[in-house]
Amino acid sequence: MSQYPFTQADLEALKAWDTPTICNALELVVPARRTHGFTVRPVQCAYPNMKPICGLARVGTIRAAFPSGRSKDDDRAARIGWYEYVAKAAMPTIVVLQDLDDVPGTGAFWGEVNSAVHKGLGAEGCVTNGSFRDLDALAPEFQLLGVINPSHAYVHVVDWARPVSVYGMACVSDDVIHADRHGAVVIPHEAVTKLPAAIDLLTRKEAVILDMARAKGFNIKKLKAALAASEDIH
Repeated sequence: MSQYPFTQADLEALKAWDTPTICNALELVVPARRTHGFTVRPVQCAYPNMKPICGLARVGTIRAAFPSGRSKDDDRAARIGWYEYVAKAAMPTIVVLQDLDDVPGTGAFWGEVNSAVHKGLGAEGCVTNGSFRDLDALAPEFQLLGVINPSHAYVHVVDWARPVSVYGMACVSDDVIHADRHGAVVIPHEAVTKLPAAIDLLTRKEAVILDMARAKGFNIKKLKAALAASEDIH
């Protein structure tokens, strides 16, 4: 039996909606998550027109402002250890990478090489407070949310598989992450299969208001009627 209360197909289905819609649905399904569990700072997006990504979190930390202080062999071992961790997943993944530098993004971990490597290892993209570069050479359809910077400085892997926080979004290994150009959100495991029904309900409630607002002769009286009708939809 799967260790997850959802399937890969369930995660794939959530890509039909943007991340704000997922956040709206979570307000119904998991009301306690209304004020946390998502990024709260603007991000730059490598592929603004790409559909949302959704997968299991692979979490790690990096630094770039100074050399690691480790031997070359130890640096290589850390990088390989990180890759092995990313590759060991039951479903497609999303990397959540926290830059620990005082000025996050001083050195770019992501570029032509790492985007290709991680895509090959089953990752769909990354959410980071760090930086990426090589905009014209990134792996196609590998989404990146972060900041843009031309240099990799002394970028190196610090640790992995421990809790991280990126732009206010706390995350651990195997959390479900949904992300697009708006940012990212953690979806509790038990909420994954409940979201489509919640989205359907919200869509029907909003449709009453939107249809009225877009119709000829819309006024405050009709708005009040639409709001009342929306509240009656369950």
